[in-house]
Amino acid sequence: MSEHPPHALLRPAIALPFLLVALIWGSTWFVITTQIDGVPAYWSVAWRFVAATPAMFALALFMRNPLAMPRRAHWLAVLLGLFQFCGNYNFVYLSELHLTSGIVALLIGMMIVPNAILGRFMLGQRITARFTIGSAIALVGIALLLLNEAHVSPFGGDVALGVVLALVAMVAASIANVIQAGEVGKSVPLVTLLAWSMLYGTIIDGGVAWALAGPPVIPREPLYWAGIAWLALVGSVVTFPIYYDLVRKLGAGRAAYNGILVVVIAMFISTLFEGFQWTPLAIAGGALAMLGMLVALRARNV
Repeated sequence: MSEHPPHALLRPAIALPFLLVALIWGSTWFVITTQIDGVPAYWSVAWRFVAATPAMFALALFMRNPLAMPRRAHWLAVLLGLFQFCGNYNFVYLSELHLTSGIVALLIGMMIVPNAILGRFMLGQRITARFTIGSAIALVGIALLLLNEAHVSPFGGDVALGVVLALVAMVAASIANVIQAGEVGKSVPLVTLLAWSMLYGTIIDGGVAWALAGPPVIPREPLYWAGIAWLALVGSVVTFPIYYDLVRKLGAGRAAYNGILVVVIAMFISTLFEGFQWTPLAIAGGALAMLGMLVALRARNV
């Protein structure tokens, strides 16, 4: 059970990595849109982790972490690869075919809800009334934003399908968040666990891509590979060890508040580059979503 008070997030040792992860992940939502234009989303996910996996193993070696793990840790790594590095990312990429990156980020930002619920049943972390109220307010705000998206979506995509895909991605990421913070995950070095998880996830990604999108598609555009480099090295190798460490220190529910800052950054970028339209309905929805998340943020022991 997490015993950290709300002001724990203000300590530099937590606040600085918290902010760094938010800034990086806030940018990745838009970069993903450069990966799905003319390239099957499944292969873009696979290439991302083909690049990220060796770098994560190299990081483990640089940190002098042992690469050997017990069998039960490998089974955990397989599950992390399946839920985080395959399920979560494939559904995120697919959802961005129908929704702007800022809206997808907002939906994923509501991971605080499943994180708290799963954390309660799997890790014994409490859910408070303030957290429940804040989450309800945020959900109303998100509903208004999605209603606005259905009216003005610049992609003309299937908004309902995009929402379902993003929600599945959110649940997959939440499961990974919680299970890695259990006893088995804590019994091995975090970067070692992530390296093996990425390897297993990459293998699954390649199989899924080949089965659903055919033989490998290898783009030639430099911009595409620049995006892969950013997403793989900075958006994955740099951020995941930091974020999962925050999950272990703060608890699954509170660590997911990182999504608040991520959403603000992602929505700002979406406004600049994707033409997201801030109608009165969108402004009201965004304000309620942020208010709800901040109310939940002040809840204790979540």
